[in-house]
Amino acid sequence: MIRIRRARRADAAAIGRVHVETWQSSYAGLLPDSMLAGMSDVRQTAWWSRSLGDAVEARGIFVADDEDAGVVGFGSCGAVRDMPEGLDGTETRAGEVYTLYVEPDFQNLGLGRRLLDALFRQLRADGCDVAVLWMLATNPARFFYEGMGGGFAGQRTDTMAGQDVEEIAFVWRNLAMPLMRRKLAPED
Repeated sequence: MIRIRRARRADAAAIGRVHVETWQSSYAGLLPDSMLAGMSDVRQTAWWSRSLGDAVEARGIFVADDEDAGVVGFGSCGAVRDMPEGLDGTETRAGEVYTLYVEPDFQNLGLGRRLLDALFRQLRADGCDVAVLWMLATNPARFFYEGMGGGFAGQRTDTMAGQDVEEIAFVWRNLAMPLMRRKLAPED
C-alpha cells in the first residue's frame, strides 16, 4: 500500500535520493550530462533537510510512501515564483508546483495524480485559486500534465549548467475541480 502524506524532516535523505535518481533517469539527453552526473544524494538531502526544517516550506512538501520500499515519490508547492506572462497575478492568487517526481518503477500507478492532488489541496488551503508548473519543454511528462487538465500558459529560456533550455508553463485555473484524467474527444 502506498499513501500520500506530508513529508517529515526524517524523509530528507529519501527525498534526496529520489530527486537524484529521477532527474538522472528523466532528464538524460535533455540536460547537460555533466550536470546530471554531478548530482549528489548528500547535497540534495541537505537541501531537502533545510526545506523541511522551515515550517512554511515544509507545509507544501508531500511524499508517496510505500509500506515496503519507503519514499518512492515526492512533490512540493508554494507561492508562485515566476508568473507566466499571460497570467495576471493581481486578479488571482497563484501558487506553484515546484517539483513532482515518482521513481520509474512506481510510475503509472496513479501516484503522480495523487501527489498533484495533495499539492493542489495545499495550495487551496493557502488561499490560492490558480496553480502554475514550469517544466522542460522537451520533457515527455508534459503529456501527464495535459491529461491532468493543465493548460499551456507560457514559455521561457533558462540556463542550466551553461546550456540554454526551453521551459513551458502549465496552469490550472480552478483548483477546486477534482483531478481526473481528461477524456479526449474523438477529434483530439
